[in-house]
Amino acid sequence: MNGCDLRTREWSDTGREFGFKDGMTYRTRGFLWWTVVFCLVTLQGNAQRGGVRGGGEAAEQLFALANQARARAGAPPLVWDAALAAAAQKHCARMVAEGPISHRYGGEPELSERASMAGAHFSLIEENVALGSYPAEIHEGWMNSPGHRRNLLNPEVDRVGIAVIAGRGELYAVADYTKGVVVLSRAQVEEKVGALIHTSGLSLRSDPRDARAACEMDRGIPGTLTGKQPGFIMRWQSADLGTLPQQLVQRMGSREYHLASVGACTPQGDQTEFTQFRVAVLLY
Repeated sequence: MNGCDLRTREWSDTGREFGFKDGMTYRTRGFLWWTVVFCLVTLQGNAQRGGVRGGGEAAEQLFALANQARARAGAPPLVWDAALAAAAQKHCARMVAEGPISHRYGGEPELSERASMAGAHFSLIEENVALGSYPAEIHEGWMNSPGHRRNLLNPEVDRVGIAVIAGRGELYAVADYTKGVVVLSRAQVEEKVGALIHTSGLSLRSDPRDARAACEMDRGIPGTLTGKQPGFIMRWQSADLGTLPQQLVQRMGSREYHLASVGACTPQGDQTEFTQFRVAVLLY
């Protein structure tokens, strides 16, 4: 069973009719509270007085505008993620070098791989890119484009990294959004899952070696056991350790078992850029 939500959706659209030069959006399945009127007027005024300026200040402006829009939509605020910002900065520099904006250029890793290589940990990732004259214009263009707006206001994402670079007389912008995942050690994973099992009334084995050995396997029972043979084995991978698989819950509720062992191991599969946890539970 695999309970991890690893979705990949991609679409793009131009935004010229919204007043910005170009915009694209990408989705792979990741607080300033001034009024928007004040921000829009201030940002537009700054752009008119100072011309095209990129860098951290422009990225912070897009970050503030995004959280204001999310507050109005009832979505939780985004937290700034330095690793995502580094990934966005690298891709934004490539966009400036190339000219036409894109989510991926020849020889460049995919979005999820770029973010993972930068040190981000996530179960869902989305991206907006744009070309515009000033931050408020870029934000307005994203908000008026269905795909960009969906990414920006998605209540599932909780982290963001934004980069803005001035080049070719315009501002190039990249915003990477993720649903972040906290990195846990093997022992911490086992402790979290064990706490969920304990609430069902089952006792827990203190020795996780058999469960860890079963976790490494696709199926079957480990050839060498330190304890007695289990009556049921459940293996799964997920980014969410807040709930147990329904099949396991049903087995624990059958009153057929009284003891459990929990073991964690390295996740399997080819989507290693997504943070997941692999767990095995043995019931006795």
